[in-house]
Amino acid sequence: MAYRIAALWTALIAAFALAACKPGGADQGPVIRIGSAAPLTGEIAHLGKDNENGARMAVDDINAAGGVKLGDKTYHLELVGEDDKADPREGTLAAQKLVDENVIAVVGHLNSGTSIPASRIYSEHNVVQISPSATNPKYTLQGFRTTYRVVANDNQQGAVLADFAADQMKAKKVAIIDDRTQYGQGLADVFEDVAKQKGVDIVDREFTTNKSTDFNAILTKIRSTKPDLVMFGGMDSVAAPMARQMKELGMKASMLAGDGVCDPGFITIAGDASGVLTCSVAGRALEKMPKGEEFEKRYKDKFGTECQRYSPYSYDAVYAIVEALKIAGKPDRQALVDAMQKVSFEGLTGHIQFDEHGDLKNGEISVYNVRDSHLNLLASFH
Repeated sequence: MAYRIAALWTALIAAFALAACKPGGADQGPVIRIGSAAPLTGEIAHLGKDNENGARMAVDDINAAGGVKLGDKTYHLELVGEDDKADPREGTLAAQKLVDENVIAVVGHLNSGTSIPASRIYSEHNVVQISPSATNPKYTLQGFRTTYRVVANDNQQGAVLADFAADQMKAKKVAIIDDRTQYGQGLADVFEDVAKQKGVDIVDREFTTNKSTDFNAILTKIRSTKPDLVMFGGMDSVAAPMARQMKELGMKASMLAGDGVCDPGFITIAGDASGVLTCSVAGRALEKMPKGEEFEKRYKDKFGTECQRYSPYSYDAVYAIVEALKIAGKPDRQALVDAMQKVSFEGLTGHIQFDEHGDLKNGEISVYNVRDSHLNLLASFH
């Protein structure tokens, strides 16, 4: 009998300890789980971690301010992170894990190539997905009620890059390279179409992969066409060694790229070849956000590193989810889906409101160049 009582007390103590550690334990009240999906390992892990950090910062800020009050309950937010490795198949596996973890919504994914295949899984389970950085237009044009983004898309970004190349950089001859991902090829396609309309001569169109590091054969061929610009559709982990090799080959052309390249990571990897770059960001420049400087300082204090590019957008994605929860009045997946179209608020990155497809209304494009190893804002476009 004494043994049974002792065993019962041991079990009860273990149960209380487990409850205190689990979401919804007595220490924090009921919990709403929000997912974060991004590449946390691999060549662009610095960008994926930046996205996750932005979401984590928002979750921590909301909890510190008292959580989310819905009806007569106040909820604590918990961020559940998954590594999609910037791989489409891994992206769907990460999506299914988050669905099974009972998240109510997901901030992610970083890449269009993972966001698009993952979006079907989220749609099938009524899980709202807000990407802070996926720019391929197809992402929000699949007919899903669950897909949203808080940045502009590549129809806007590619057109701005082409206009800037023709009108501001006065480029007459342009060679194009893309990495054959949905993001890289999609951005390059839009750029090519608009550049041709502007009278720019596309002297060559080449492709590589998002894992390549040797571009001498491609660049040697392009060098013979004497382009003013080399437009690259892809990510910084590929663009940086490409820039170094352009310099080694003595090419006079500048490099033009989109938001996958336009971050401090490119400068770090490219080193003294980074000055070749002009690039765009599918959103408002951090230095033009009213609270951008404050966010940048708090981010560095919290994580011990500089924010890369889209952490402010991950931050706003979490707040968009919370705004929709308040409209819904309860932590229910279907109610959240129904509430998303009504979201409208002033976020860190600007006004957050979505059109019928889930695209951000009045998205902004910012254009930079690299000067003295820093990104220098040149212009902004709506």
